[in-house]
Amino acid sequence: MLKTYPTAISLPKRLKLASASGRFNSTNSTSSPDPTYTQSGYRQYRRQQRPASTTTTPSSNMSASDTTLPPPSSRATQTKAEKDSKSRGAGSAFFPLGYKEAAQQWWSSVTARQAERNVLSFIPFLREATADNASTASQLSDLANADPFGHRVWRQTMVPLSGKDRALNEFSIERIGEQADDTLVMLHGYGAGLGFFYKNYEPLSRVPGWKLYSLDMLGMGNSARPPFKIHAKDQQGKIREAEAWFIDALEEWRQARKIERFTLMGHSLGGYLAVSYALKYPGRLNKLILASPAGIPEDPWAVNAAMPEPEESAYGNEFTQDQESIVNRETPEGGANTAFIQADPKDKKAVASSAGKPNNNDGTSTKRDTAPPRRPIPGWVSWLWDANVSPFSIVRMTGPLGPRFVSGWTSRRFNHLPPDEKEALHTYSYSLFRQKGSGEYVLPYLLAPGAFARSPVINRIQDVGRQIIARSSSSSASTPEHSATAPVREAGFPIVFLYGENDWMDVAGGYAAEEKIRKRVEQALADQTRSEEERKRENGSAKVVVIRRAGHHLYIDNPDEFNEVVRKELEETKEWGRRMRAEGLLPPTPIEK
Repeated sequence: MLKTYPTAISLPKRLKLASASGRFNSTNSTSSPDPTYTQSGYRQYRRQQRPASTTTTPSSNMSASDTTLPPPSSRATQTKAEKDSKSRGAGSAFFPLGYKEAAQQWWSSVTARQAERNVLSFIPFLREATADNASTASQLSDLANADPFGHRVWRQTMVPLSGKDRALNEFSIERIGEQADDTLVMLHGYGAGLGFFYKNYEPLSRVPGWKLYSLDMLGMGNSARPPFKIHAKDQQGKIREAEAWFIDALEEWRQARKIERFTLMGHSLGGYLAVSYALKYPGRLNKLILASPAGIPEDPWAVNAAMPEPEESAYGNEFTQDQESIVNRETPEGGANTAFIQADPKDKKAVASSAGKPNNNDGTSTKRDTAPPRRPIPGWVSWLWDANVSPFSIVRMTGPLGPRFVSGWTSRRFNHLPPDEKEALHTYSYSLFRQKGSGEYVLPYLLAPGAFARSPVINRIQDVGRQIIARSSSSSASTPEHSATAPVREAGFPIVFLYGENDWMDVAGGYAAEEKIRKRVEQALADQTRSEEERKRENGSAKVVVIRRAGHHLYIDNPDEFNEVVRKELEETKEWGRRMRAEGLLPPTPIEK
């Protein structure tokens, strides 16, 4: 804790207060000195004592109550408010953390690793796996008594990758004494970390037969932060290289963990990269869960390098939305996305089919009333964006003011949470933001100002789950007729789009993607060249789910509803695998053998 001392600046004020207190006592002998007496209060008192020569109210008519100060308790409250206001200074409405508190946190802040553990400590029931509690039956018994959903433990590991300074921070949960046949992998959004999912780990790990992994993406969170460099010259080459930075690390981690197939869930930028992973590494996913994914709709200004950058976006809502008003609202009506969900099906389909496509002569799209509100993008923001000056660079450059700068986001993003959780998340966020820049520099290569994708997902979502894969001898052959190395086309897999009803990510992009996936499934089923086995294995589908009372960070805004939706998806995936194995289309699990 930073130890503070009285300064030369505060000393004269105290002397003035003492002098003021003495003069007050000499004019009002019935009042005793009060340590909470303030200079502002003294000035008010002196104004009340002046002759009323220029006022319409005679001084002789002034009551005794008019010449006395407020009660000590009221003056103490006023004093604290004034001190807090001075400490916060100008702009406190936007950056509520005071200058003094910010400098103190900057000087004595905990490490990023400890800040992460402080957030994870709010996870109920689960215990960390150690040599002590994993080796004795007595402690397993204690764990069973403490955990109503079985024996569950969590581990945290740095998984090394090839190359210099490359490793992924991994958080995992396993159910002791159970065979884990399915795997869920979770990816966070831009600049975030695995700690933000702390309200989801325990509920999602209740499903039997699943093992859960959550990863900090390379160059973010508490993973290794190697220098980020792009060598390509053309825009498409830059996009491929930027995506490969993350998804190649994910694939290398999968191989290190010897995971054959898994369900992948990504939030925001993590959702965008999850789609990129599915396209580059086919045959590895059972299901894709995209929570408010970035980069789905197409903006012509962002796609064409020869055109100016987009001029308006809903991205600013990430920094201005007040989550408490969303999560704890008293009115029954929902947000913009809910209005779109409740629209007429014909109107919904029409908007989805044209989402992101220009329909005006100037190349822009006509905005509907239900779209998330867009704001103009200031020119200086676009300049900093294209110059690759990330928001976290500003946090690092501001030094002792960094925590105050971060509080402008955390105070709104987490103000619906209990005070201790809100404080832990603020500290965790600052501890991540202040670290050496690495993966954060991917932003201008993948997204244009306003978070519009350079390579929109809507233009390639129909190919997810439809790639040609070379079946190796180590992979599972579905039937004896297939050669060990014969190329096999994926038969699709479910893709789930989750949005908050007050999400600044437009749900119309999700519906447009659902429409394209549906058409691709119909095309696959109508293909007469497909074998009977391929028809049975057909598993392509898509759905859009809107989480009530939630914004972009729906997993933490309404975790109960979010967790319930994801749990159902996990159970459906498990049931599909059981059915495929029963028909001989998938190999049996070790326990079924």
